Amino acid sequence: MPVQDRLDRQAQTWFDHLDVERGVSTNTLLSYRRDIRRYLAFLRERGISDLANVAEPQVSDFVASMTAPTDGQPRLAASSAGRTLIAVRGLHRFLAEEGVATADPAAAVAPPKTALRLPKAISIEEVERLLEASSLGDTPESLRDRALLEVLYSVGARVSEAVGLDIDDLDLEHGSVRLFGKGSKARIVPIGRLAREAVTAYLVRARPILASRGRGLPALFLGTRGGRLTRQAAWVAIESAAVRAGISGHVSPHTLRHSFATHLLDGGADIRVVQELLGHASVTTTQIYTMVTVARLREVYAEAHPRAR
Repeated sequence: MPVQDRLDRQAQTWFDHLDVERGVSTNTLLSYRRDIRRYLAFLRERGISDLANVAEPQVSDFVASMTAPTDGQPRLAASSAGRTLIAVRGLHRFLAEEGVATADPAAAVAPPKTALRLPKAISIEEVERLLEASSLGDTPESLRDRALLEVLYSVGARVSEAVGLDIDDLDLEHGSVRLFGKGSKARIVPIGRLAREAVTAYLVRARPILASRGRGLPALFLGTRGGRLTRQAAWVAIESAAVRAGISGHVSPHTLRHSFATHLLDGGADIRVVQELLGHASVTTTQIYTMVTVARLREVYAEAHPRAR
């Protein structure tokens, strides 16, 4: 039997299983077909004609080949290579379960490590410019946007947490706000004086006007028509303020959350405290922000120390 026929037919049994028995979506099936096509081509180049004869070293070599530089450029991003490995694992696991192969050679193969991406944070001066630029006169929308941005930076909220706030989640008298994070897990976070003042101004002078256009929702932040402010509208408010403030680069709601964490650590806050404020389940997630501050220290050192170069 020709090499191509055997490999393709073995793979096709898995595709049929996914389509008929598992009922995976058309897009997922197409994605798996592309990934397996790449894998089978790799095996053919090495003279392998039967998936039952594949061993773990071949699968490991395939994963390495996907990210190996070609003319100085990586062939695939680590995330894409990892996705392809998921398809390869599924194929070999299926063949082992069906008795086509005696073992699963892909089970212990680790995906390539993705490059560590440091969170984007802007400086305190840029945050102040951004907050000032969020106010355009005395319109209800302007007062709302200023309050929204102040809250995002003051409490380090995710955008979904901020737009999900109800009025009852605020305790302005004692300076705290209740946020509902991932898995609807609640946490109480302090809110600063300037944010409280911005929220108070919004509640007194703007929210009643916006609420009159809607159906009396308990939401803190309301849209132009009186409904709960959407995440998309929050993004637009921040991006527009960034343009007016002359801040280059991509600025998003998460930029304020990253800046909140980075500035706290720069100011000497304990990482465990920052973990609680951010609502991270593990301190490992929070530790990435310490790398941001170290990176900044290196920049300052390189620029300022006379013997740094």
